[in-house]
Amino acid sequence: MLAQEQYAFREVLTRKGILFCYSGYLTEDILTGIGEAIQKKLEMEQASRQTSKSLFAVFVEQVQNIIRYSAERETQNNGDDTVNELSFGVLSVGHHGGRYFVSCCNLVRTDDTARLKTSLEHIQSLDRGALISLYKQTLKNGRPEGSKGAGVGFIDIARHATQGFAFDFMKIDDTHTYFCLEAYV
Repeated sequence: MLAQEQYAFREVLTRKGILFCYSGYLTEDILTGIGEAIQKKLEMEQASRQTSKSLFAVFVEQVQNIIRYSAERETQNNGDDTVNELSFGVLSVGHHGGRYFVSCCNLVRTDDTARLKTSLEHIQSLDRGALISLYKQTLKNGRPEGSKGAGVGFIDIARHATQGFAFDFMKIDDTHTYFCLEAYV
């Protein structure tokens, strides 16, 4: 039964064009290891340099979003003013319909979904020139309140997602919503 169940799961991944799938806690070290595997796979598929570069940039931004913002995390206070954190998310990278994609999903606070949706819809509406302008302006304005980075992650994903991106939310309970973002190169 175990082999049948796992083989059926493998077949679903294959049908969807998934080249790489990960579900679990993510760290910067895992990001590096997965990134290397993806780059090697793209080399083996002889993907263009620009496609590889864009896909890798999208991959890094998406995984960093999980690491920084997933509402599903484990924290350990070491007692010496240091804290260990692990953030949970789901990542898949694939090739389907003539394009590559990176899909990342994780829990977010339900209170953040309206802001995320507004921001992502705005970014989706912009052309390349407007995205570059917004990127520069956001960097110039400094770190947004509540951001753990420069605030340009979604903009950067849109800049590199040469064939656009899609996103979706599914409310889990009053405090958590499942957030998915899939970017296409």
